[in-house]
Amino acid sequence: MHINDIFNVKLAKQAQKDLKKTPFHVAYKLQAWIESIEHSGLNKIRQIPGYHDEPLKGIRYGQRSIRLNKSYRAIYIIINNSIIEFVEVQEVNKHDY
Repeated sequence: MHINDIFNVKLAKQAQKDLKKTPFHVAYKLQAWIESIEHSGLNKIRQIPGYHDEPLKGIRYGQRSIRLNKSYRAIYIIINNSIIEFVEVQEVNKHDY
């Protein structure tokens, strides 16, 4: 465990709305990711290749995403260097890659 690691996750209102429209298995994977962060910390969970945690570019510079499956990604930001806030859960079709 790293002293500056992040263990707190918050879902913004938009992300909560987005999750209601996603398939159950997508919401379940995000919940598993959140619980993993709260237990092990962000630094350890970022090392898991299945999530494809990556920084975003362009208009989303400063945000990061994790892959929930082939079609869905969750977009998050880090607030005050101590809290992860999911700002959006979006469906990404193959034309957006």
